[in-house]
Amino acid sequence: MTRFDRLRLDGVTRRFGDADALSDLTLEIQRGEFIALLGPSGCGKSTALNCLAGLLPLTAGSIWRDEIRLDTLPPERRGFGMVFQNYALFPHMSVQKNVSFGLQMHGVNRTEARRRTTDAIRLVHLEEHATKLPGQLSGGQQQRVAIARAVVIEPSLVLMDEPLSNLDAKLRLEMRTEIRRLHQSLGLTTVYVTHDQEEALSLSDRLVVLRDGRVQQIGTPEEVHTRPANRHVADFMGYRNLLPGSFASGKINILGVRVTGTPVGHLPDGTPAVAAIRPEDVSLDGDLEATVDVVEYQGREFTVEARTADGLVLHLRTGRRLAVGDPVKIGFPADRLLIFPGGPS
Repeated sequence: MTRFDRLRLDGVTRRFGDADALSDLTLEIQRGEFIALLGPSGCGKSTALNCLAGLLPLTAGSIWRDEIRLDTLPPERRGFGMVFQNYALFPHMSVQKNVSFGLQMHGVNRTEARRRTTDAIRLVHLEEHATKLPGQLSGGQQQRVAIARAVVIEPSLVLMDEPLSNLDAKLRLEMRTEIRRLHQSLGLTTVYVTHDQEEALSLSDRLVVLRDGRVQQIGTPEEVHTRPANRHVADFMGYRNLLPGSFASGKINILGVRVTGTPVGHLPDGTPAVAAIRPEDVSLDGDLEATVDVVEYQGREFTVEARTADGLVLHLRTGRRLAVGDPVKIGFPADRLLIFPGGPS
């Protein structure tokens, strides 16, 4: 394994034609960190990963491992392991041969390769499946093979591109725990691409939230979850209620109801603003009148969509049993409401 203290991306940019798929990504990753690149489809997260891996050349910027510049090196000389969304296993090779393939390419002697392959297969709990072909395995087992193949070469960095997106919900949860366990037990440095905010929050040490190829926020899961930097991050992190209004004297006016919240960003009096709050934080003890439109049973609680007379849609979660057509009075706890600058996005 090629050890490093830090990996630096300095102004990494990748342009396709006249458009930037990734623009000026600057990030420092410490050894042993788990970094999640998070954002919707087309935001630039996979582009960033492919630039790191050497699968895409940079249009501008540089990538450094300590004092060694990496972006000028071919992929095979960067010493990274990669786990793809579609696993990319060789269908005609057994689990054992799939895992050992990278060691052969690196010229590891047969005895050492056999030992490391056995250890990697044991690490992902596939000992009894070592002689099977990928087609004889479940999706979760194939994903474990892909992870074993990535870590067996003892990489300085593991890159994972939406590795759980093809799995069912139960298996995703199991594999999430497995990936975190492997990361911690092996002391890996990991960069992980996902569009799933829950996945990113549970796995990562830090999140990098991207939109339209640009970084919107870098922070710990708690920082990004509780204090999104702007309304776009808030929207992506589960603040489903983005309510337009006007800001004055520390409050936002939403359809005539003045609401107190926490201002984020520059908010002069009299300017357009957007209030953001999660459905689970909305109360049914307030002054904004609405009518229930949709009720979905979620086990211990209900997900409710309500609408004001002006057509403003509100999302909330409650343990109270409501029915379509019921009148409700919506409230917004001041300590849960964020207020962002409004106007054009």
